[in-house]
Amino acid sequence: MNLPPVEFGRPPVVLVGGVNLVRALGLAGIPAIVATWDPDEPALRSRHCSDRVMLPRPDGGPAAADALARLGEDLAGRAGRRIPLMYGSDGALELIQAHRERLARHFLFLLPDPDVAAALISKERFAAFARHRGLPAPRSLAWNGDGPGSVIGTATPVLVKPSDKVDWHNSALCRELFAGEGKARVFASGAEAARHPGVAQHHRHLTFQEFIPGGDEDHWSFHGFADEEGHVLASFVGRKIRTFPTTTGESAFIEMAQDESLEAEGRKVASRCPLKGPFKMDFKRDPRDGRWYLLEINARYTLWHYLGAANGVNLPRAAYEYLVDGQRAEPVQAVPRYRWLALGLDFRAYREMAARGEITAPRWAASILGSRNIYDMFSWSDPGPWLAFWGGRIARRLKRACRDIAALSPWRSTAS
Repeated sequence: MNLPPVEFGRPPVVLVGGVNLVRALGLAGIPAIVATWDPDEPALRSRHCSDRVMLPRPDGGPAAADALARLGEDLAGRAGRRIPLMYGSDGALELIQAHRERLARHFLFLLPDPDVAAALISKERFAAFARHRGLPAPRSLAWNGDGPGSVIGTATPVLVKPSDKVDWHNSALCRELFAGEGKARVFASGAEAARHPGVAQHHRHLTFQEFIPGGDEDHWSFHGFADEEGHVLASFVGRKIRTFPTTTGESAFIEMAQDESLEAEGRKVASRCPLKGPFKMDFKRDPRDGRWYLLEINARYTLWHYLGAANGVNLPRAAYEYLVDGQRAEPVQAVPRYRWLALGLDFRAYREMAARGEITAPRWAASILGSRNIYDMFSWSDPGPWLAFWGGRIARRLKRACRDIAALSPWRSTAS
């Protein structure tokens, strides 16, 4: 580990996150040391990565926290002050929350209080938390019973999603119920959900809610950074254009937006929790009456921050200036110039929508070509992550092809 010199008054950020966040920091001119347990992390190849640190995997015990603490102690000792720490995944957030007191000796970061943080990381706890704090969340449904408020007693569409956010994508639950894709599943009724064998088998690990109608265009979000009292220091509003799978999947094509009612609702939620540090609130607007429903809150930095920075509202910079200097960001109005696009994911969304007759190829192409876009991986000014990603993918495919050829060799010898 060959770390760069640390200038007093302008320390680097230790970033446990990906390429979108390192680019957001790069747009602000803030040096970033990328710390990761994934040797193939594309952010390691970004020109905005001033240095890199490999961490043990967090599921291997306390080794990851030990390594992160040693890194912070070294940097803070050389800088003469604590170093900002930023994190861009639920796994990283859980690691930092679990060791917050120890890491806070060497790092600068803001997290919600432990009870709030625990409620936000678990969707099952979040439902009870939302009721207690008066947050506008959809009605949750009980698995047991058959009366009002139960799954089987609900005749309208029901949304089913995993109770825990952390590392469920590789689980049997994800494969069997969500086909390895998407973040939730919608059933026409509670009875239909209850009859599904995967739901019945895994119901203890699932959360059930009433489904709010509407498509991807009704999914909005409020992003911000809050101080110790839950006051929002900087923020912006975003809107999803397409997701994959549609309605319940990952962001494929997103944009900045403006909506004063959502801004006001988001600030109210931040105060009621209260939130501290970075956050992303997912809302859905009911097309029937325009009411906002809060779907979830992520208390971390996200890929949206690259889009915000490209459009004039750089939340990582606002966080950095507050954490390092105590400086509160001046209110800034976003100027929507760019959209964010994950082209491969968006193409899959197009194919899904086209199969249902909801979009045509010319209309899909026009939506992309008619806007100025930044991308999940590609950037003319920062090509390293894209080259590393595709180089690694091609190398893996060639390796598999060589193994397949080698496996055929004995058969060919026998046949000849």
